[in-house]
Amino acid sequence: MALLTLSNAHLAFGHVPLLDGTALSLEAGERIALIGRNGAGKSSLLKILAGLEKPDEGTLQLQTGLRRVYVAQEPLFEPGISVFDAVSVGVAEARALRERFERHDPADDLDDLMTRLEHLAGWTWEQRVDEALQRLRLDGSLRVDALSGGTKKRVALAQALVAAPDLLLLDEPTNHLDIDAIEWLQTLLNERAGALVLVSHDRAFIDAVSTRIVELDRGILRSYPGSFSAFEKTKARELEDEALERARADKLLAQEEVWVRKGVEARRTRSVGRVQRLVKLREMRAQRREQLGRVKLELDAGLPPGKIVAELKNVGMQYGERVLIDDFSGTILRGDKVGLIGPNGVGKTTLLKLILGELQPTRGHVRQGTKLQVAYFDQMRAGLDLDATLVDTISPGSEWIETGTSRKHVMSYLTDFLFSPERANSPVRTLSGGERNRVLLARLFALPANVLVLDEPTNDLDIDTLELLEELLQSYAGTVFLVSHDRRFLDNVVTSTIAWEGDPAFGGHTGFWREYEGGYEDWKQQRSRGRVAGLQPAAAPLAAPAAKPAAPAAATRSEPAKTKLSYKEQRELDGLPARIEALEAEQASIAATLAGTEIYTKEPQRVAGLQARHEAIEAELLLALERWEVLGAR
Repeated sequence: MALLTLSNAHLAFGHVPLLDGTALSLEAGERIALIGRNGAGKSSLLKILAGLEKPDEGTLQLQTGLRRVYVAQEPLFEPGISVFDAVSVGVAEARALRERFERHDPADDLDDLMTRLEHLAGWTWEQRVDEALQRLRLDGSLRVDALSGGTKKRVALAQALVAAPDLLLLDEPTNHLDIDAIEWLQTLLNERAGALVLVSHDRAFIDAVSTRIVELDRGILRSYPGSFSAFEKTKARELEDEALERARADKLLAQEEVWVRKGVEARRTRSVGRVQRLVKLREMRAQRREQLGRVKLELDAGLPPGKIVAELKNVGMQYGERVLIDDFSGTILRGDKVGLIGPNGVGKTTLLKLILGELQPTRGHVRQGTKLQVAYFDQMRAGLDLDATLVDTISPGSEWIETGTSRKHVMSYLTDFLFSPERANSPVRTLSGGERNRVLLARLFALPANVLVLDEPTNDLDIDTLELLEELLQSYAGTVFLVSHDRRFLDNVVTSTIAWEGDPAFGGHTGFWREYEGGYEDWKQQRSRGRVAGLQPAAAPLAAPAAKPAAPAAATRSEPAKTKLSYKEQRELDGLPARIEALEAEQASIAATLAGTEIYTKEPQRVAGLQARHEAIEAELLLALERWEVLGAR
């Protein structure tokens, strides 16, 4: 029997149907990922399944005794409660039963109490609470009122996990969690026996956790068994089939419209059945709900900066006794896409400020490049005026947006980000979390910048927008610094990674940062190989007595070992010879043209442009040859 069955559910806000005859069934042990566009109604559906809201129509049937726990995006707690007590609310029943058992009340049946305690794992509720606090990096002695919104979310998540319900419902559980906490949460959700329904846009997390994907699209639920990767392939085929079917239907409708509009003679002999088919085709066309629009993203890369964005040599940063950065060296070049990885609070923001010259190191040297135009995503989020309209937020004091060589009216620009003209004068506070993030992206991309600093830009964005943002950043000519816990996003965007490796269990120390080529998965593989090598020095003399002892971690930090090229790097290396050959051929052709006399008499206006291109090719050749040497050496 299904744990939960939703039948013929209808829900609408105004004229927009969020659920349109929706049905869903959940079996024991299933882990469902609920996906869809921002504003499609995912959170509303999750609340209906949790019993917090009711649909306008339809029924929700539950298995007898089903225990449900729901974690909202913005959780609420009792005023003045401590973190430990807030998390302990999740085991309130087990806690109360054990207290009754320890009191030895004669009115209680001790056998029943023990059975119930065993079922709820009540004998060890303190250990479960302590483990959840430790894993989610929470201090149990703090007051919840004093915590940030992100930390409160972690408290609510810990409270739900220790409750061990039959059905766990999570709304954006990975927001504000660092990568280690996300991976721990993955492991826990995969190991627990209960069912799960979650709303998330973290594709790597969904892929690791879900056993079924359910997509909410224009009021209808569509189910796809398997992982998110399998869903992506199936969805791509469905979209191709749907486009083909629509094209055929439109062609048939056009043919029938031509036939019915023929002259009097044709109309006299027309078939009644054919006319009825035409009427039916028109009705199907009218009822067909067109695909939603897609966000149109465009970036202004600003003025080209110098070749070097920043160069750091033996940089250290210390606040009192706390060392955030210790002896870090690295060079950031124009066009690099750099990801910063590390737990919350280890100094990612401090390292960024050092790179960009906003802070001076306590030791070492930082040299910034020239002509840097920096735009910050995190600063925009902090300065977002919730009472301002969308128009004033995007383009204060002007009706026009200029990006590169193009100029758009602010209404048209907002349409590119899926905001209708009717909403242009709505206050920001009326927007959902994902819509606010789209506003911030629209505001960011309206600024000319050759350096982008993106601090958690993926929070609350739907998967379609995430993929478009990835494509945009991949083709962006400027430099990108990306702080994110979205592993798939990091892999698809960054070309190098600066990672915190201060875990003393693996030979690290406070403030230890290291740079790697490639994205998150590349870093993870290289780190694993390094840790294995670092944990085996004691066994080396037995296998090879004459071998030179391994150098300590501190001595090898500045000279990273050769690493296997990532897939993107191998493709880049394979394509470099052809690119170099093409540049040399183009340069030789330009040189031959400039060496002749014909261009100066017939097309003198082209001379300056060809000379500039000849110099530009020289710089491109130098960069390509340097890159070929670096990748080839690895």
